[in-house]
Amino acid sequence: MNQIHSCLTGVLLCALLACPWALSGSRADDSLRARAAALAQEFLLVDTHIDLPSRLDGSHEDISVRTKGGDFDYPRARAGGLKAAFMSIYVSASFEESGGGREVAERLITLVERLAADHPAMFALARSPFDVRKNAAAGTISLPLGMENGTPLEGKLENIRYFYDRGIRYITLVHAKNNHLCDSSYDEERRWRGLSPFGRSVVEEMNRVGMMIDVSHVSDSTFEQVVRLSRAPVIASHSSCRHFTPGYERNMSDAMIRRLAAHGGVIHITFGSMFLGNEFRKQGGKHKATVADVVAHIDHVVKLAGVEHVGLGSDFDGVGELPQGLQDVSGYPEIIFGLLKLGYAEGDIRKICGENTLRVWSEVEQVARTMQAPRKQ
Repeated sequence: MNQIHSCLTGVLLCALLACPWALSGSRADDSLRARAAALAQEFLLVDTHIDLPSRLDGSHEDISVRTKGGDFDYPRARAGGLKAAFMSIYVSASFEESGGGREVAERLITLVERLAADHPAMFALARSPFDVRKNAAAGTISLPLGMENGTPLEGKLENIRYFYDRGIRYITLVHAKNNHLCDSSYDEERRWRGLSPFGRSVVEEMNRVGMMIDVSHVSDSTFEQVVRLSRAPVIASHSSCRHFTPGYERNMSDAMIRRLAAHGGVIHITFGSMFLGNEFRKQGGKHKATVADVVAHIDHVVKLAGVEHVGLGSDFDGVGELPQGLQDVSGYPEIIFGLLKLGYAEGDIRKICGENTLRVWSEVEQVARTMQAPRKQ
């Protein structure tokens, strides 16, 4: 009987959506919003870049309850349907010259570990896609780790394995300035014209260890060399489409998005207004982005490269000006609503919300197993 009821409900919903005259505009939107909220709770929703560790570094906010400030806390994450939030272990470019970057990374990793230990019914560490699915089934939000900036490697390949063992599952190779791995999209100097010799070794070692390579922030030349060298798909953990921001190298061009997709990778659209259009970037608070702008970037990637190659990488707690309707981690259902309004199938939205990310992560693990396997004599 339950199956019959579900089928009838689905048929009715499809009929209503297919007949614009069946519901008034506002009633139709209310119905879609309710469906979007339900899907957010159902989907394994993954955000690949949240700067909570930096926000909490040196502060004492209790994120187990609704906080006055910030973009992330447990009640809002649950309301938004978030199942896995990659915690950004951000290390400023300034530490490339001054030293001490590794110590910053260590401190932030320990902070996330403490969050999970202090609130085991709410949060859990995750070192694999399996962990994410297991934690979601248990009702806890996964906190996998991504390191933003390769500076803490300090020129030592063995530090890749070290940070992998500490839980880091991707490294954003560079940040705001060139480092000893590669050139940054923000740095006018092209010191290495892409990857440094050490950076090339880093790509291979990350493949071998099973760590995702993140090409957000890298220069175009660095991107092309990474994709050419990497045996595994790569990700952009928090980037958007240069199509909407001509001349802004921090975002990815259409050619780069197609190249990323051809290699099996995923671009995770970031929510910051400055990434969504040049009018927001150049005129600041005079123009505010909306959820529709985020959805437009997602739709652009789908049309360019296919629905399997786009995900969500908000940059909450790190990016500054956020779109109207997408002010914090409770807002993911609004993205789902926007995609439903465009006619996206629920199965495709499920991929965008997290399955694409988990697929790439699994493929990176598989490449590592292949590279680590003993060679047959």
